[in-house]
Amino acid sequence: MIMNLKKNLNHEIFKIISSVSDELSLDTFLVGGYVRDLVLNRRQKKDIDVMCVGSGIDLAKAVKKRLNPKLKLSIFKRFGTAMIQFEDFQIEFVGARKESYSKNSRKPIVENGSFMDDMLRRDFTINTLVLGLNTNNYGDLIDTFNGLDDIDKKLIKTPCDPDKTFLDDPLRMLRAIRFSTQLNFEIEDSTKDSIKKNSKRLNILSPERVSEEVNKIILSEVPSVGFKNLYNLGLLEHILPELIDLRGVEELEGQTHKDNFYHTLEVLDNISLNTKNLWLRWAALLHDIGKAPTKKFDKSIGWTFHGHEFIGSKMVKDIFKRLNLPLNETLKYVQKIVMMSSRPIIISEDIVTDSAVRRLIYDAGDDIEDLLTLCEADITTKNIKKSLQYQNNFKIVRKKIDLVEKKDKIRNFQPPITGEIIMDHFNLKPCREVGIIKEKIKNAILDGEIKNEYDEAFNLMIKTGKSMGLVND
Repeated sequence: MIMNLKKNLNHEIFKIISSVSDELSLDTFLVGGYVRDLVLNRRQKKDIDVMCVGSGIDLAKAVKKRLNPKLKLSIFKRFGTAMIQFEDFQIEFVGARKESYSKNSRKPIVENGSFMDDMLRRDFTINTLVLGLNTNNYGDLIDTFNGLDDIDKKLIKTPCDPDKTFLDDPLRMLRAIRFSTQLNFEIEDSTKDSIKKNSKRLNILSPERVSEEVNKIILSEVPSVGFKNLYNLGLLEHILPELIDLRGVEELEGQTHKDNFYHTLEVLDNISLNTKNLWLRWAALLHDIGKAPTKKFDKSIGWTFHGHEFIGSKMVKDIFKRLNLPLNETLKYVQKIVMMSSRPIIISEDIVTDSAVRRLIYDAGDDIEDLLTLCEADITTKNIKKSLQYQNNFKIVRKKIDLVEKKDKIRNFQPPITGEIIMDHFNLKPCREVGIIKEKIKNAILDGEIKNEYDEAFNLMIKTGKSMGLVND
């Protein structure tokens, strides 16, 4: 199949690279994901990979000089690559190369190579498509390994022996699953078999590279596809064994529980319909991980998972550390959502009292909407009547939250009586008694015993202080 995509290379950057390549007598090509996405008519990213048979660094220097000598040029001599930021494009230049790997590292030994050497080092046939950038072949698509045919068949397969591909760089196993998930492609059978065989090779990867691919799977349109592949091909046990622990259904005395692994994947897909927030999707993925260690059977009520939210929130930190994910406010956010994941559900099933809603609003703060989004995604029952009932309950909860918030302004509120006011009134230094009075006032407001107003809070402060034996001098 002959294809010319010259019409897609109208931007001046491609024309300048073409002109400079001709002047330097370098055979130059547009390679990688940019070409693949052109063929697939996917939205174009601004990352451009340019390969030439010769020095990629020399080509980058000459292109920079032609574009704007003041542009920043980043050079990576070890890999023979250079990078230019031009407008909103990030352009990486590389010389054609061949690579060899040691058994315990995915960092290649790089040598200068031919066009074919460079094609053979690429991960999948769909990523071996290139476009000529010289005047004589500008926009011509070169398909060395039948990548167009595999795009037509919606297949992910390696251009050469998959065992060698994955032994050289095990990150490619995760990339196979990520591309399969993003593009809705199948992984070819021999490629699947090789991933299963080489799954333990994941252990030589840095956690950052693993989490980068996992994040992309989580952010895909239907992330469950990726996680099912991760599980079925033996990779998930090396990344998130806590999820595998949720798999399966046990039965005792006729009582069963749902398979919390597949339930979790349903919740992840559900929430992905309503948010692109990576960390809220992570919270959905981890919201039930505490169920495996807390699962017990009670003859009177069946299976229980008491305290799974608390245990799960503690487990989140271990997972984030292991995958080198952010340990700052991001971690606290995910822990908070996991910890509170059952609170709105409990409220929705009971008579919704103002005090329960106040406490929910106060504890969730600005994350209340995200929390409710997760809880609504958590409705996975196939019983239509129950599903409609749960959805209706959450509508009631949302309405109640709006009413209480407008009336009491609880979200992120600070009680009108501060520690300084308490210390000044009772002539105290920082001490336990100050904290007790503050907590008493806060709980009284949340429980609706007093209004969120200074005078009522001040009166309660005096009353509480007197009951504790504190005297105003």
